[in-house]
Amino acid sequence: MQQDLLTPIENLSHVGPRNVSRLKRLGVSTLRDLLWHFPARYDDYQEVSPIADVQPGQKVSIQGEIVKITNRQIFPRHMTVTNAIVKDDSGAINAVWFNQPYIANNLTEGTLVSMAGKVNLGKRGIHLSSPTYEKIGNVGYGQIAQTGLTHTTGLVPTYPETEGVSSKYLRFLLKPILTNLELDDPLPEQIKSKYNLLSLNDAIRLIHYPEKQEDVAIARERLAFDDLFLFQIKALLERRKINQQKSISIKFSQELIKDFISTLPFELTRDQKMAAWEILKDLERPYPMNRLMEGDVGSGKTVVALIATVQAAEHGCQTVFMAPTEVLAQQHHRNIVNLLSSQITSVGLLTSSQAKLNGESIKKSELKKRISSGSVKIIIGTHAVIQKDVKFKNLALVIIDEQHRFGVAQRSALVKQEDAGYVPHLLSMTATPIPRTLALTIYGDLDISIIREKPKNRQKIITNIVTPDERNSAYQFIREEVGRGRQVFVICPRIELSDPKAEIKNRGAQSMMNILWADMKAVEEEYRKLSTEIFPEIKVAMLHGKMKAKEKNEIMDKFKNKEFDILVSTSVIEVGVDIPNATIMMIENAERFGLAQLHQFRGRVGRDIHQSYCLLFSSTGDKAVNKRLKALVDTDDGFLLAEKDMSIRGPGEFFGVKQSGLPDLAMASLANIELIKKARTEARLLLKQDPNLKKCSPLRERLAQFQKLTHFE
Repeated sequence: MQQDLLTPIENLSHVGPRNVSRLKRLGVSTLRDLLWHFPARYDDYQEVSPIADVQPGQKVSIQGEIVKITNRQIFPRHMTVTNAIVKDDSGAINAVWFNQPYIANNLTEGTLVSMAGKVNLGKRGIHLSSPTYEKIGNVGYGQIAQTGLTHTTGLVPTYPETEGVSSKYLRFLLKPILTNLELDDPLPEQIKSKYNLLSLNDAIRLIHYPEKQEDVAIARERLAFDDLFLFQIKALLERRKINQQKSISIKFSQELIKDFISTLPFELTRDQKMAAWEILKDLERPYPMNRLMEGDVGSGKTVVALIATVQAAEHGCQTVFMAPTEVLAQQHHRNIVNLLSSQITSVGLLTSSQAKLNGESIKKSELKKRISSGSVKIIIGTHAVIQKDVKFKNLALVIIDEQHRFGVAQRSALVKQEDAGYVPHLLSMTATPIPRTLALTIYGDLDISIIREKPKNRQKIITNIVTPDERNSAYQFIREEVGRGRQVFVICPRIELSDPKAEIKNRGAQSMMNILWADMKAVEEEYRKLSTEIFPEIKVAMLHGKMKAKEKNEIMDKFKNKEFDILVSTSVIEVGVDIPNATIMMIENAERFGLAQLHQFRGRVGRDIHQSYCLLFSSTGDKAVNKRLKALVDTDDGFLLAEKDMSIRGPGEFFGVKQSGLPDLAMASLANIELIKKARTEARLLLKQDPNLKKCSPLRERLAQFQKLTHFE
């Protein structure tokens, strides 16, 4: 009989009330969650070792007879030590457990056992330290038991655990379920046959209990293919849905755009022109544009987006330009007002703390009134622009900067214009370069424009690794640059949290507070050190996530106006902040950041005529660590660095936990380009043959569940 994957965990055998809440802490609420809670690693107990052959430091599996077992109390520590002597034909060994006195009752003298664990060397010789054990049963003395054992022979799975839920308990739950496993397989037979993929039942069994190491790889490939395949189908269906919606067709006026480009104080690169052309042609269509523009730091994405807003404004339509932080929204407003000085259009700024129109402060209520009347054509802001009391007259274009920093619900709130009877065009932007194949996989429902070229006349930023013994000379160099009138960014890595797993898993209110407190602590410590010990004669300011928006804005304005020489900050300044006079980016403990993120930091300097520098302060002289950082010294190509970053840290770390809507296995498989191509090809073929998946009901049901679980933010 086929199992129902949605069976609540509390309905399974051997899951008592106490364990339900513990399992849910691990994200296990249903049978499916349990089956897809894959091992983190496997302990290799395929060979049963003769006791005489075991050596200290080894992880071994042994089988023998309990010839003696005792409990003894250790005072004053109130600890019970259980000591057993296990013997086989070759010799004997001690096994030791702490605070588990019941083991002496389980393993009475004469019991035949299989044990697995680490061999340690102590004062009384070698011993097994807290080994896992199983009774062998009726196997005769001297014979090796090969079957019926779960924890001590073969490739034994070790799972992500939590307090009260051990790998042994998870194996105990899973083994009987896997023995009688019968699941509906959502993958069509012809696809499995074409690529020689395992059945779903075999893949699940083998990923938990492989017979050999090679089984793990083929099981993972099948399960990763499922998720990538479903993700591709989801993306293709999204694209189809978008193409069926109506949007305002904005005619491309070549003369208008040429005139606007001629007013710019710089020349557009070839990539900028190509991206602008792709966007302007999309705007002409009667269905919504859904495009991602990705470009390296400082490649000029904002001006390309502005070209589209000028075209929309000329057509009498409104554009919303959404930024992830107030600092960035303010900067966009200031730059756009300057660039549009010769154009007759109105530019509004709306954040939680302020409202402006064409650079001048205005009451929020007045700005909202003008937005609803349609007189404000370009509205720049943070999440404040999606509040219920902000009404648009004819919103035709939505531009989202650093789109992965906004949730799906926030983006949807902007592009849903039910009252208007149409959907605005959507242009997303990101400064995190993503290798093209990856971008097509993750953002499969988006068209993609890539800007790789940097604007002309930009000096290359000189990047150096600073080891501990080079700190003083680096500080002297900073002192000299400040003496020349230049300014400095200092980035602090987060202080390690006491429970990083909770930070990643929960991301609840308390967890985010912990992150903010850790950030603040790191910044305050660095600020104190630099302002009192290293540079007491220099004006130093600090910026962190616990500050109010108004306070952050004031500090950034003062830094921009050169009232401070050094700004100590968290990674809040990673995206978009533009201080032309800042020429040094100093990064503490640079090895704690990924290459892609370090490249983002570096892009905050080198924005004017002055030579700029990026100083990667390393807390270690370790050559292996600094070899990774050397990639930044050698290249300023963000796309190349992104590929290196992903190969070093893996796709999950590259994208960051928060952004990842893909399951772990599919995320790990993003580096497997061939598997991605296969999944995309089969998704297209299947939807061509069966557009509504009428012939594939298991796949249709699985897709419905998958759509609830996955998203990319």
